[in-house]
Amino acid sequence: MKSEEQKEFTLKQHLEELRSRLLVTAISALIGTIITFAFHRQILVFLQKPATGISGIDTSPLVYTHVTEMLGITMKVSFMGGLILALPVFTYQIIAFISPGLTKTEKRYLLLLLPGVSIAFIAGVTFGYIVLIPAAIKFFLTFNADIAAPMIRIGNYINLMTNLLFWNGLVFETPVLMFALAKMKIISYRRFSRWRKFGIVIAFLLGALITPTFDPINQTLVAIPIVILYELGIWLAWLANRKSETKTRPE
Repeated sequence: MKSEEQKEFTLKQHLEELRSRLLVTAISALIGTIITFAFHRQILVFLQKPATGISGIDTSPLVYTHVTEMLGITMKVSFMGGLILALPVFTYQIIAFISPGLTKTEKRYLLLLLPGVSIAFIAGVTFGYIVLIPAAIKFFLTFNADIAAPMIRIGNYINLMTNLLFWNGLVFETPVLMFALAKMKIISYRRFSRWRKFGIVIAFLLGALITPTFDPINQTLVAIPIVILYELGIWLAWLANRKSETKTRPE
């Protein structure tokens, strides 16, 4: 009876902890959304830049066709920005929630990964903004441009931009995730190495899914960095496993 009561009490404790951590994450996302909303005009102008300056295409200004479209897209940009600002808090809450099952060394390494999570996400967003999006926008705006002039709805354009940037940011988290899995001894670098062929296939599938065009060049531009990220992840996983392997190596 006591063991069952203890298990029930432990389960309640975990649920209470989960609820409190979700609440902290939600509050941080809300604060981030408010901060982003204060700068939404600058963000919208920044997101519009890749569509300007396309040869032979007048892309300014963007248009909206529904009364609430501008407000809706402003709130979406603010919410997405809030999620990005709250990403380190969200990552920390995950680590803190699973930390009771980790050793002190594993906890320390995971906490050190927090800056890496933000840096990797920013790197992915930067890559999408500088490399992927201009090529994709140029393809769309110059395809049969002599037949019809584009009138771009801001809702459609911003949705495309935020989706591409968000998924690029997540994809660039691959090496960080691989390092964490290797450090917690869930998956070794040898297994990651054996999965290299599957990783390449998945990279090109992700390139096709993330890239909004049917152009194989743009898809390859996305797939190649994912392959490089996977190789970087294997190297980081090797670093994560090397110390433990050295300790367990027989003399």
